[in-house]
Amino acid sequence: MTTRSFEVLARELTAIGRRFYRRGWVVGTSGNFSAVSAIAPLRLAITASAVHKGALRPSDILQVDEDGHAVGRTRATPSAETLLHLAIVRRLGAGAVLHTHSVWGTILSGAATNQRGLAIEGFEMLKGLGGVRTHEHREWIPIVDNDQDMHRLSRVVGEALDREPGAHAFLLRRHGLYTWGATLAEAERHVEILEFLFETIGREAAFNTKATEVHHGAFEDP
Repeated sequence: MTTRSFEVLARELTAIGRRFYRRGWVVGTSGNFSAVSAIAPLRLAITASAVHKGALRPSDILQVDEDGHAVGRTRATPSAETLLHLAIVRRLGAGAVLHTHSVWGTILSGAATNQRGLAIEGFEMLKGLGGVRTHEHREWIPIVDNDQDMHRLSRVVGEALDREPGAHAFLLRRHGLYTWGATLAEAERHVEILEFLFETIGREAAFNTKATEVHHGAFEDP
């Protein structure tokens, strides 16, 4: 884990929010981003609640303590999912956590209600994940049921991460992606890799379904 000043992190998180918005990975007020600004005591720079990521400003980034409470004078409220960021940082020693709400991530997270995770293997792009050296790697991404009780959800997420210590990410069902890294740059790279893979898998499944329908005459003229 590496740390940087809160002011620098606020500018970097703002830039990430704008980049992700342009790519359609966070729309409106969806998504939230954080980075560790101090270790002892633990402090996070994190997006405020209900801010539009396409118009994110450094003033929309708050500093929170180890309990998720805002530090200093502010009228803004930290992201509702701050406790999830803290759980990931504590368990994994992550330096940054990024959460997106892309179309493909949302679709795949809710593809099957009894699905406990998503396996991805055989793609060259997997080598963009930290520590992965071959396309033959099998990445297992847990899918966790969404919950509005953040204390309960953070415990469930922590348990899922304990079961899958090698995971680079998890999905909240019908919600979106959480991924992390030792640095903001690594976390951003993980978002780019995983969002590419989600879209590839989704489009491939749609293509295969259409090809099967064509084969069986579904698109033939009467």
